[in-house]
Amino acid sequence: MTDLICVGAIAGAYGVRGEVRLKSFTADPLAIADYAPLTTRDGGRAFSVAIIRPVKGGFAARLSGVTTKEEADALRGTELYAPRDKLPSLPDDEFYHADLIGLVVLDTGGAELGRVKSVQNHGAGDLLEITGPGLKDSVLLPFTREAVPTVDLASGRLVADPPEGLFPE
Repeated sequence: MTDLICVGAIAGAYGVRGEVRLKSFTADPLAIADYAPLTTRDGGRAFSVAIIRPVKGGFAARLSGVTTKEEADALRGTELYAPRDKLPSLPDDEFYHADLIGLVVLDTGGAELGRVKSVQNHGAGDLLEITGPGLKDSVLLPFTREAVPTVDLASGRLVADPPEGLFPE
């Protein structure tokens, strides 16, 4: 488990006065400003956030210390993190992506299938990218109650009941 959760990313400059195009990964996209100051992954920079207006794919926002288009452009691709304790508690059946990464994946018989490398979402729901020594390529497992009936964060594992043929025999 990590003390920081990725809540957004800078998609580049917006305008010429140092505003950025901000993508929010929070359940309520506007709430991203509530978790400020947001930091870079390494904690090297921290920003207060002021949402200016919605724009296609996110928000135009002003970040503290960013005053020029060049400074905003230099931040393109920067992920923004908030301390876990500033984020709301989740119900028992919901998880932060950061909590799932690194979990051991077991099948319903207890055999290890691999580990969660990443959590992806291409619009149709979350997918767990599973890698492991027995896998030639990574496997994308739907993160649904049917395919993943058990997530045990305390034990660092999840139980998967994958669709037939998804994992090699």
